[in-house]
Amino acid sequence: MVEEYLVAACAAVLLVVALELLVLRTGLFLRPAYWVTMAIVLAFQVPVDGWLTKLEAPVVVYADWAISGVRMPWDIPVEDFLYGFAMVTAVLLLWERGRAAREQA
Repeated sequence: MVEEYLVAACAAVLLVVALELLVLRTGLFLRPAYWVTMAIVLAFQVPVDGWLTKLEAPVVVYADWAISGVRMPWDIPVEDFLYGFAMVTAVLLLWERGRAAREQA
C-alpha cells in the first residue's frame, strides 16, 4: 500500500528544491546561515515532535497505512522531518524572493 504521508512529504521536498534551483534561484542552499537555521529548527522539532508522536501515549496518531513506519529518534516518523524541511525552506525561499523584490523597487 502507498504510504500517503511519505509520498506527499517527498513530493513537497522535491517541489521546494526544484522551486529554488529552477525558478527562484536565491542561492539559499549555499548560505551557511540557512543550514544553521535548519539545525536550530531541528533542535526544536525533535523534542516537540518526539513528545507529540511518541508511541506510548501519543498526542498525534498516524494511521499505519499513511506512513512508512520508519521512526527516529523518539518515535518521530521520518516523514515529519521531510515535511518540516519543505515547509521551513519554502517560507525562507519566499521571504528571500520578497526581500529581493523590495530591494529592486
